[in-house]
Amino acid sequence: IMKVRFSYLLFALVAIAAVLLTACGPKATPTQEAPVAEETEAPMAEATEAPAGPALGTAENPVIWVLTPSQDTQTVLAGAEAIAQYVEEQTGIVIKSYVSTDYTAQQEAICSGEAHMAALNTFGYVRASAKDCADVALVSVRYGSTSYAGQIITQAGSGIEKVEDLVGKKFCRPDPESTSGWIIPSLTMKAAGIDPETDLAEIVDTGGHDAVVLAVYNGDCDAGATFEDARGLVEKDYPDVKEKVVVIATSAPIPNDNVSFRPDFPADLRDQIVQALLSLNDTDQGKELLKGLFSWQGLEAADDTFYDGFRQQLEAAGVSIEELGQ
Repeated sequence: IMKVRFSYLLFALVAIAAVLLTACGPKATPTQEAPVAEETEAPMAEATEAPAGPALGTAENPVIWVLTPSQDTQTVLAGAEAIAQYVEEQTGIVIKSYVSTDYTAQQEAICSGEAHMAALNTFGYVRASAKDCADVALVSVRYGSTSYAGQIITQAGSGIEKVEDLVGKKFCRPDPESTSGWIIPSLTMKAAGIDPETDLAEIVDTGGHDAVVLAVYNGDCDAGATFEDARGLVEKDYPDVKEKVVVIATSAPIPNDNVSFRPDFPADLRDQIVQALLSLNDTDQGKELLKGLFSWQGLEAADDTFYDGFRQQLEAAGVSIEELGQ
């Protein structure tokens, strides 16, 4: 028993000594953490809004109106500028007009946003609307109708009396995307068993319907296609044009050309412009202004369904807008 107590006592003394030695030893220096840089926010520049540009429809930022080059460029531009001036007087909205280099460039202008509104021909409209970049607001009226026809013409005495006689002939068109000057006539030829690309001797782009009439009148082309009756465009300077140039075929009705806007064009500006344009119908002065642009005799409100019949004609002919646009 004494041995056990002695062992416990010895153990206790050793333990106490160990504690004392530890307490008396040098204190461990606590490990210091690297100082953490206090996060500070970079001084922020005072928030400022980018200065707003000039409002759309002002002299500094006019509404851009692109026009079809279907007739003499200067004549078209003069007619559009006179109407734009009228709209500005009525609404305060400034419109700048220009004529595109060709039909495709016109569609590209409104689809890219380069232009805000356009006077589009039938095919140009259905093609642009298929890309969701044009929305019709007004259609033109001529001779009391919102539709027109195309025609194929030749010189009197040329020996060309029907569409089938065009094989091997030099043919003039205003533009590859002219509805009455090529889209419909090319379908008419195909229906008659003629492949325009291979069966015609040559296809010439004249740049306008009036130019097609003059090319046929002067014998530069054997035949051509225009809207009905484009001969009137040059009759003042060529009084015998309707005797010298004759019509051999006329198309079914085609929806008229129009005034369209980009879908994202501000609704309030669109409404003001549309109402101003419609008011041209109400006065003799307004009707004269309309006549100066594409021989319009009036304007009527319309929506996209107005062109559904034309789309159905293309579908029935087994062709697509994309194919005709190539």
